[in-house]
Amino acid sequence: MTSTSAAPPGRLPLPRLLAFSLGSIPAYMMISMLSVYLPPFYAGRMGVTLTAIGATIGLLRLADLGLDLALGWLMDKTRTPMGRYRPWFLAGLPVLWLAVYKVFNPPVDVDTTYLFGWYILLYVAYSMLVLGHSAWAATISGSYHERSRMFGWMLGVGVFGASLLQATPILTHGAIKPADPDSIPTIGWIIMVVSTVCVIAALLAAPERVPPVNAKERTTLKDYLAVVTNPSMFRLLAADLFLILGPGASAPIYLFFFHESKGFALGAVSLLLIPYGAAGIFGAPFWARIAQRLGKHRTVQLAGLGYAITQTILMLVPAGLFWPTFVSMFSVGFCGSAFIVLIRAMVADVADELRLETGQERAGVLYALVTLTQKLGSSLAVTIIYPILDAVGFIAKPGYHNTPEAIRGLEMCYVFAPIILVVVGSACLIGYKLDAKRQSEIRSALDELESRNYAASTEVLGEPGETIAPAR
Repeated sequence: MTSTSAAPPGRLPLPRLLAFSLGSIPAYMMISMLSVYLPPFYAGRMGVTLTAIGATIGLLRLADLGLDLALGWLMDKTRTPMGRYRPWFLAGLPVLWLAVYKVFNPPVDVDTTYLFGWYILLYVAYSMLVLGHSAWAATISGSYHERSRMFGWMLGVGVFGASLLQATPILTHGAIKPADPDSIPTIGWIIMVVSTVCVIAALLAAPERVPPVNAKERTTLKDYLAVVTNPSMFRLLAADLFLILGPGASAPIYLFFFHESKGFALGAVSLLLIPYGAAGIFGAPFWARIAQRLGKHRTVQLAGLGYAITQTILMLVPAGLFWPTFVSMFSVGFCGSAFIVLIRAMVADVADELRLETGQERAGVLYALVTLTQKLGSSLAVTIIYPILDAVGFIAKPGYHNTPEAIRGLEMCYVFAPIILVVVGSACLIGYKLDAKRQSEIRSALDELESRNYAASTEVLGEPGETIAPAR
């Protein structure tokens, strides 16, 4: 179906926005398992050393450095009846099926070669789903504040799905526990089934708008340098890396910290991730609203300050107290939920800026860059933290009684490293200039260019039969 309105698309009705946001769930389920449960699973049950896991994941990131950029470039160049980004989002589903099955069902004699090969395929699936969904979302609306709303709902729905995964001990009466190595294969099947439903729902929920700017056919090195050297994008990449590194530094040692230091049983450890993830359901819309008043970059800085405070309070909660720890985990997750949603909404604004400057669509490459920083940040955390735990004598084997010195080293890694990194990430946005006023000027210039070049015609591909309401 084709729309003839020259105005940029406006607000998706809430039911369709919720269905579209279901497409975030597969990535959030995967990242929660990759960062929290799978490294301890391979280190404990499968017997791979902490240093070997850290080195393997570090090598994965080196091998993966160009993957996201290549995928983003290919997505920007794709032309199909479904649009640029939706076909790639759909194609990520069968890749996910194969990779999840292999990673969640390793052989008894698993080695680092097996881990490297199938882990990298899992990251390919993750990239196809995240890049496709994010760049597609950026085409739906050109409004500065509407993008905050959209990405807020995408994050909220995504973390809700991941929270349900953490709640499996309650939902299954203890039969399935993410922290239990015996449950890992079953969780793999859950991820495959849920991902299939969510991807299909998102594809049916929303159109993809192809911007009618008269883009150049040939891409030069100067065009890609414009992406990397754009001042707004450079600041976003630096901020995103440190804001991912912060929470990422605690994720791979979460099980160790709450089991060994805080004294919780494995079942309770899984439950304590529920408030952390569920906080994003409430936090993402909250921070999106705050951003409408303060601006996105200032809201990220405010959330960074809140994260530092709440992470410190978490450390001060005495060991073994479930409900105070529950509330502290919620507060940490609430503050941290601002980082991803607002950074990704800001990337959509940069995409408009570059499209006005270069005449080319670069959303795929831009989201590839922030996906790369997310992967790099989470993997660097494992690569750095796990060898430190080895150095302080921490042993990851189930049932082993670690020394007080090893526990103290674990606590320092979990609490204080994330605080320092998040503060640095927040500071990277000092002086950020692409605010609501500037984005509105860019959007007006793009609309004028589109109207002049294409006689007030806007093409919508793959719409499921309902027109998006115009922006108000």
